[in-house]
Amino acid sequence: MSDKYQPKRDCVEVNKSANVGECANVEGDTLIVPDDVTRTIRVPVQLAVREITTNLVADIHFPEPVMEIKDVKKRVEIVQCRLLTPPVAAPAFSDNGTFPLVIKGFVRKNIQYATPVYNKEGNCVASDIKSLTVRVPFECVSNIPLDAPVQLPVSNTRSEFDYYREQDLGRGYPEKDQFLSSDISQFHQFSTQFYNQLPFCELLSSTILEWDEATNRHSYHDGPVGEGCFTKVVEKMIVTFTVKVLQNQQLNITTGDDDA
Repeated sequence: MSDKYQPKRDCVEVNKSANVGECANVEGDTLIVPDDVTRTIRVPVQLAVREITTNLVADIHFPEPVMEIKDVKKRVEIVQCRLLTPPVAAPAFSDNGTFPLVIKGFVRKNIQYATPVYNKEGNCVASDIKSLTVRVPFECVSNIPLDAPVQLPVSNTRSEFDYYREQDLGRGYPEKDQFLSSDISQFHQFSTQFYNQLPFCELLSSTILEWDEATNRHSYHDGPVGEGCFTKVVEKMIVTFTVKVLQNQQLNITTGDDDA
Protein backbone atom coordinates (compact mmCIF):
# COMPACT_ATOMS: atom_id res chain seq x y z
CA MET A 1 0.00 0.00 0.00
CA SER A 2 1.30 3.43 -0.90
CA ASP A 3 2.30 5.81 1.90
CA LYS A 4 -0.29 8.38 0.86
CA TYR A 5 -3.08 5.92 1.70
CA GLN A 6 -1.73 5.10 5.13
CA PRO A 7 -4.10 6.40 7.87
CA LYS A 8 -2.68 8.88 10.34
CA ARG A 9 -2.14 7.46 13.80
CA ASP A 10 -2.87 10.70 15.59
CA CYS A 11 -6.06 12.65 14.93
CA VAL A 12 -4.74 15.69 16.80
CA GLU A 13 -1.20 16.99 16.53
CA VAL A 14 -0.36 17.82 20.11
CA ASN A 15 3.09 19.14 19.30
CA LYS A 16 1.54 22.30 17.87
CA SER A 17 -0.08 25.00 19.99
CA ALA A 18 -3.74 25.74 19.42
CA ASN A 19 -4.62 29.43 19.69
CA VAL A 20 -8.23 30.38 20.42
CA GLY A 21 -8.92 33.75 18.85
CA GLU A 22 -11.79 36.16 19.23
CA CYS A 23 -14.86 35.53 17.06
CA ALA A 24 -16.72 38.45 15.52
CA ASN A 25 -20.45 38.86 16.13
CA VAL A 26 -23.26 41.13 14.92
CA GLU A 27 -26.85 41.59 16.01
CA GLY A 28 -29.17 39.05 14.44
CA ASP A 29 -32.81 39.23 13.43
CA THR A 30 -35.47 38.05 15.87
CA LEU A 31 -38.93 36.89 14.92
CA ILE A 32 -41.35 39.20 16.72
CA VAL A 33 -45.02 38.49 17.39
CA PRO A 34 -47.23 41.09 15.66
CA ASP A 35 -48.33 44.04 17.81
CA ASP A 36 -51.50 43.95 19.91
CA VAL A 37 -51.89 40.19 19.78
CA THR A 38 -53.08 38.19 22.79
CA ARG A 39 -51.33 34.93 23.42
CA THR A 40 -51.89 32.20 26.01
CA ILE A 41 -48.69 30.85 27.49
CA ARG A 42 -47.95 28.28 30.15
CA VAL A 43 -45.27 29.36 32.62
CA PRO A 44 -44.20 28.45 36.16
CA VAL A 45 -46.04 30.75 38.57
CA GLN A 46 -44.53 31.41 41.99
CA LEU A 47 -47.03 30.38 44.64
CA ALA A 48 -44.88 30.98 47.72
CA VAL A 49 -41.33 31.35 49.01
CA ARG A 50 -41.02 29.98 52.52
CA GLU A 51 -38.19 29.51 55.00
CA ILE A 52 -38.56 26.16 56.75
CA THR A 53 -36.83 25.29 60.04
CA THR A 54 -36.53 21.81 61.57
CA ASN A 55 -34.54 20.36 64.48
CA LEU A 56 -32.56 17.10 64.26
CA VAL A 57 -30.86 14.84 66.80
CA ALA A 58 -28.78 11.86 65.72
CA ASP A 59 -26.18 9.43 67.10
CA ILE A 60 -23.19 8.81 64.82
CA HIS A 61 -21.04 5.70 65.26
CA PHE A 62 -17.54 5.66 63.78
CA PRO A 63 -16.07 2.38 62.50
CA GLU A 64 -12.77 3.02 64.34
CA PRO A 65 -11.41 5.18 67.17
CA VAL A 66 -11.35 8.91 66.52
CA MET A 67 -8.77 11.26 67.99
CA GLU A 68 -10.38 14.42 66.69
CA ILE A 69 -12.70 15.64 63.95
CA LYS A 70 -10.82 17.68 61.36
CA ASP A 71 -13.63 18.94 59.15
CA VAL A 72 -17.31 18.41 58.35
CA LYS A 73 -18.88 19.21 54.99
CA LYS A 74 -22.66 19.40 54.92
CA ARG A 75 -25.47 19.87 52.45
CA VAL A 76 -29.25 19.69 52.55
CA GLU A 77 -30.88 17.20 50.17
CA ILE A 78 -34.64 17.44 49.54
CA VAL A 79 -36.19 14.27 48.11
CA GLN A 80 -39.88 15.21 48.50
CA CYS A 81 -41.61 18.59 48.51
CA ARG A 82 -45.34 18.39 47.87
CA LEU A 83 -48.09 20.98 48.29
CA LEU A 84 -51.31 19.19 49.22
CA THR A 85 -54.44 20.75 47.73
CA PRO A 86 -58.03 19.48 47.90
CA PRO A 87 -59.78 18.44 44.67
CA VAL A 88 -62.78 20.27 43.20
CA ALA A 89 -65.53 19.27 40.82
CA ALA A 90 -64.74 21.97 38.22
CA PRO A 91 -61.58 23.93 37.32
CA ALA A 92 -60.97 26.60 39.95
CA PHE A 93 -58.29 28.57 41.78
CA SER A 94 -57.90 29.06 45.51
CA ASP A 95 -55.81 31.53 47.51
CA ASN A 96 -57.71 31.39 50.80
CA GLY A 97 -56.21 29.90 53.95
CA THR A 98 -53.10 27.76 54.13
CA PHE A 99 -52.04 24.53 52.51
CA PRO A 100 -49.83 21.79 53.98
CA LEU A 101 -46.37 21.40 52.46
CA VAL A 102 -44.90 17.93 52.98
CA ILE A 103 -41.09 17.94 53.03
CA LYS A 104 -38.73 14.99 53.29
CA GLY A 105 -34.98 14.97 52.93
CA PHE A 106 -31.54 14.39 54.39
CA VAL A 107 -28.58 16.28 55.74
CA ARG A 108 -25.55 14.73 54.05
CA LYS A 109 -22.43 14.98 56.17
CA ASN A 110 -18.88 14.05 55.21
CA ILE A 111 -16.83 13.91 58.41
CA GLN A 112 -13.04 13.95 58.12
CA TYR A 113 -11.34 12.67 61.25
CA ALA A 114 -7.96 11.52 62.57
CA THR A 115 -7.68 7.92 63.75
CA PRO A 116 -4.66 6.89 65.87
CA VAL A 117 -1.78 4.68 64.76
CA TYR A 118 -0.01 2.86 67.64
CA ASN A 119 3.61 1.88 67.95
CA LYS A 120 4.97 -1.21 69.70
CA GLU A 121 4.94 0.49 73.10
CA GLY A 122 1.25 1.24 72.72
CA ASN A 123 1.62 5.00 72.55
CA CYS A 124 -0.28 7.12 70.07
CA VAL A 125 2.43 8.63 67.87
CA ALA A 126 0.66 9.31 64.59
CA SER A 127 -2.75 9.35 62.95
CA ASP A 128 -4.40 8.62 59.63
CA ILE A 129 -6.93 10.99 58.08
CA LYS A 130 -10.12 9.21 57.07
CA SER A 131 -13.71 10.18 56.36
CA LEU A 132 -17.20 8.96 57.13
CA THR A 133 -20.28 9.93 55.10
CA VAL A 134 -23.70 9.77 56.75
CA ARG A 135 -27.17 10.99 55.84
CA VAL A 136 -29.36 12.22 58.67
CA PRO A 137 -33.04 12.00 57.61
CA PHE A 138 -35.78 14.50 58.39
CA GLU A 139 -39.47 14.76 57.52
CA CYS A 140 -42.01 17.41 58.44
CA VAL A 141 -45.28 19.06 57.39
CA SER A 142 -45.60 22.85 57.36
CA ASN A 143 -48.82 24.79 56.71
CA ILE A 144 -47.91 27.68 54.42
CA PRO A 145 -49.89 30.65 53.04
CA LEU A 146 -49.74 31.30 49.31
CA ASP A 147 -48.75 34.54 47.59
CA ALA A 148 -50.62 33.61 44.39
CA PRO A 149 -53.68 31.45 43.68
CA VAL A 150 -53.06 27.76 43.15
CA GLN A 151 -54.98 25.84 40.52
CA LEU A 152 -56.83 23.11 42.39
CA PRO A 153 -56.92 19.60 40.95
CA VAL A 154 -60.16 18.61 39.28
CA SER A 155 -61.64 15.34 40.48
CA ASN A 156 -62.12 12.47 38.09
CA THR A 157 -65.72 11.42 37.51
CA ARG A 158 -67.21 7.99 37.06
CA SER A 159 -70.86 7.11 36.64
CA GLU A 160 -72.67 3.89 35.82
CA PHE A 161 -75.82 3.52 33.75
CA ASP A 162 -78.13 0.66 32.75
CA TYR A 163 -80.64 -0.13 30.03
CA TYR A 164 -84.18 -1.25 30.62
CA ARG A 165 -84.98 -4.81 29.54
CA GLU A 166 -88.09 -7.00 29.42
CA GLN A 167 -87.70 -10.76 29.74
CA ASP A 168 -90.13 -13.64 29.74
CA LEU A 169 -90.47 -15.34 33.10
CA GLY A 170 -90.73 -18.86 31.67
CA ARG A 171 -92.60 -21.86 32.93
CA GLY A 172 -94.52 -21.52 36.16
CA TYR A 173 -95.51 -17.89 35.51
CA PRO A 174 -98.46 -16.42 33.63
CA GLU A 175 -97.73 -15.77 29.95
CA LYS A 176 -98.69 -12.10 30.24
CA ASP A 177 -96.27 -11.44 33.14
CA GLN A 178 -92.68 -10.38 32.39
CA PHE A 179 -89.46 -9.69 34.29
CA LEU A 180 -88.90 -5.92 34.18
CA SER A 181 -85.47 -4.65 35.20
CA SER A 182 -81.98 -4.04 33.89
CA ASP A 183 -79.66 -6.71 32.61
CA ILE A 184 -77.15 -7.66 35.32
CA SER A 185 -75.01 -9.42 32.72
CA GLN A 186 -73.99 -6.05 31.25
CA PHE A 187 -71.99 -3.17 32.74
CA HIS A 188 -71.98 0.40 31.38
CA GLN A 189 -69.91 3.29 32.63
CA PHE A 190 -68.89 6.83 31.66
CA SER A 191 -65.67 8.19 33.15
CA THR A 192 -63.61 11.38 32.86
CA GLN A 193 -59.97 11.85 33.85
CA PHE A 194 -58.26 15.20 34.43
CA TYR A 195 -54.49 15.54 34.18
CA ASN A 196 -53.79 18.35 36.61
CA GLN A 197 -50.65 20.42 36.99
CA LEU A 198 -48.72 19.31 40.07
CA PRO A 199 -47.09 22.06 42.18
CA PHE A 200 -43.33 21.59 42.57
CA CYS A 201 -40.49 23.09 44.58
CA GLU A 202 -37.05 24.59 44.11
CA LEU A 203 -34.42 24.69 46.85
CA LEU A 204 -32.98 28.20 47.10
CA SER A 205 -30.69 28.18 50.15
CA SER A 206 -29.97 26.37 53.41
CA THR A 207 -28.20 26.95 56.72
CA ILE A 208 -27.16 24.39 59.33
CA LEU A 209 -26.27 25.12 62.95
CA GLU A 210 -24.85 22.00 64.57
CA TRP A 211 -23.50 20.94 67.93
CA ASP A 212 -21.51 17.67 68.16
CA GLU A 213 -20.21 16.02 71.31
CA ALA A 214 -18.44 12.70 71.92
CA THR A 215 -20.29 10.44 74.37
CA ASN A 216 -17.70 7.71 75.05
CA ARG A 217 -14.34 9.44 74.93
CA HIS A 218 -11.64 7.92 77.13
CA SER A 219 -8.19 9.36 77.76
CA TYR A 220 -4.93 7.41 77.74
CA HIS A 221 -3.78 9.32 80.83
CA ASP A 222 -5.36 10.56 84.02
CA GLY A 223 -6.78 14.06 83.94
CA PRO A 224 -7.58 16.29 80.98
CA VAL A 225 -3.96 16.34 79.74
CA GLY A 226 -3.19 13.68 77.15
CA GLU A 227 -4.63 12.08 74.09
CA GLY A 228 -7.88 10.14 73.91
CA CYS A 229 -10.30 8.52 71.49
CA PHE A 230 -14.01 8.07 70.98
CA THR A 231 -16.32 6.18 68.60
CA LYS A 232 -19.74 7.75 69.28
CA VAL A 233 -20.96 11.30 68.73
CA VAL A 234 -24.34 12.82 69.43
CA GLU A 235 -25.20 15.74 67.21
CA LYS A 236 -27.94 18.32 67.34
CA MET A 237 -28.74 20.42 64.29
CA ILE A 238 -31.02 23.32 63.52
CA VAL A 239 -31.64 23.15 59.78
CA THR A 240 -33.18 26.09 57.94
CA PHE A 241 -33.78 26.07 54.22
CA THR A 242 -35.72 28.23 51.78
CA VAL A 243 -37.94 26.64 49.14
CA LYS A 244 -39.88 28.17 46.29
CA VAL A 245 -43.24 26.56 45.47
CA LEU A 246 -44.34 26.84 41.83
CA GLN A 247 -47.02 25.55 39.49
CA ASN A 248 -47.30 25.64 35.73
CA GLN A 249 -50.30 27.82 34.88
CA GLN A 250 -51.73 29.37 31.72
CA LEU A 251 -51.60 33.15 31.43
CA ASN A 252 -52.84 35.60 28.80
CA ILE A 253 -50.29 38.16 27.58
CA THR A 254 -50.74 40.96 25.07
CA THR A 255 -47.84 42.03 22.88
CA GLY A 256 -47.35 45.54 21.64
CA ASP A 257 -46.10 48.94 22.76
CA ASP A 258 -47.60 50.03 26.10
CA ASP A 259 -46.85 53.70 25.31
CA ALA A 260 -48.81 53.67 22.05
